[in-house]
Amino acid sequence: MHESAAGMRVIVVGMGIQGVKRQRVAGSDAVASVDPFKPEATYRTVQEVPLDDYDAALVCTPDEAKLEILEYLLGNGKHILVEKPLIAPDAGPLERLGEIARRHDVTCYTAYNHRFEPHFMRMKALLDSGELGRVYRCRMFYGNGTARDVRNSAWRDKGAGVLPDLGSHLLDTVLFWFGQPSEPLAITSCHRFENRAFDHVVIGGEGSPAAGLPVLELEMTLLSWRNHFTCDILAEHGSAHIESLCKWGPSIFTHRKRQLPSGRPEEGAVTLVQPDPTWEAEYAHFKRICTSGKGNIDNDIWINAQLQKLANDSLNRNPE
Repeated sequence: MHESAAGMRVIVVGMGIQGVKRQRVAGSDAVASVDPFKPEATYRTVQEVPLDDYDAALVCTPDEAKLEILEYLLGNGKHILVEKPLIAPDAGPLERLGEIARRHDVTCYTAYNHRFEPHFMRMKALLDSGELGRVYRCRMFYGNGTARDVRNSAWRDKGAGVLPDLGSHLLDTVLFWFGQPSEPLAITSCHRFENRAFDHVVIGGEGSPAAGLPVLELEMTLLSWRNHFTCDILAEHGSAHIESLCKWGPSIFTHRKRQLPSGRPEEGAVTLVQPDPTWEAEYAHFKRICTSGKGNIDNDIWINAQLQKLANDSLNRNPE
């Protein structure tokens, strides 16, 4: 069931912050909304929406509700964009979603909008070019100041906390830039400074630089009172760096070319001051892949396995 991108009709399921944003980006494609608690929503449940009225759904619900909703939508031949992370107790439910999507020839796509950040794409192109040579180490920091908002939420301040929230973005970025690591990832530190669930976590992995998979250090926190992202990649022929995202701009990409045997490197920098372009770019990408039935469930299975293992490790290391 492949709809033309131009003629897609979508519903938005879950009208929280993300759902409202997705509805705005979808514009005239959005034909209805679903939310049991928002009186302005068109319907209370997704089952109430006539199946002939839409081709795809943008699912922006809490994690606990996702799997049942996705099975219903895919089983009825609807394309899906679902907010990250797509998590389950084990791989079984996600493999089932992939099988249903293939059987009905529809797309199941989990949204990781940072892949469409201009400097993330710039980093991907630089890595793919081979200009950096062997990549030794990648350190990423992702922080925001939402600890109090999370603590006041009825459903967000539990479990592994910041790990699935921001950590899922970092794990997906690792997949985007480097592919799947062959070595396991491990908890370096995990703390509940203000919240019931973890609000600061660091994970690491030894990687395999000779095989193109760098040593990893991924830090995530809800305690960075100014929202911030940084990335530092150290490699054989130089280094590459990202400072901030477009939504928090200015966003800076720096490429330094190593001088041998030592010395100040040749350096080029690109600074962007612009609104966040990722939501519109990702929605356009989703519409394109709906014409092919291609999704990213295999990425979800790996990310879910990592999140489950790391969550268990963190809870064992620092029990409540």
